[in-house]
Amino acid sequence: MTRNRRPSPQTVAVLHALAEEPSMWRYGYELGQRIGLRAGTLYPILMRLRDRGLLEATWESDPPEGRPARHLYRLTGAGRHLAAETATDTITDATPASARTPRPGELRGAW
Repeated sequence: MTRNRRPSPQTVAVLHALAEEPSMWRYGYELGQRIGLRAGTLYPILMRLRDRGLLEATWESDPPEGRPARHLYRLTGAGRHLAAETATDTITDATPASARTPRPGELRGAW
């Protein structure tokens, strides 16, 4: 059974940063700097996204001499879809409750 939980704000930030240029390979360090996440938060998110098929990961093919190869990341098609979906959710969440259609399970009206 798959869980249908909303991604954390940190995961959404990673998805949106990668979705800005979805075909471009990105380094974890660069992503962390861009969105303000430390390695202990960022890399577990990247690994979960990869394990769920939302992210591709590969090793840098030709690192500069004296530096080890780094992992590179980019979104898969499913990852781009989730990034777009979370962007829509973010917009929906910012809309006043009185102006939006209730989601399944939300109660309508006052008690």
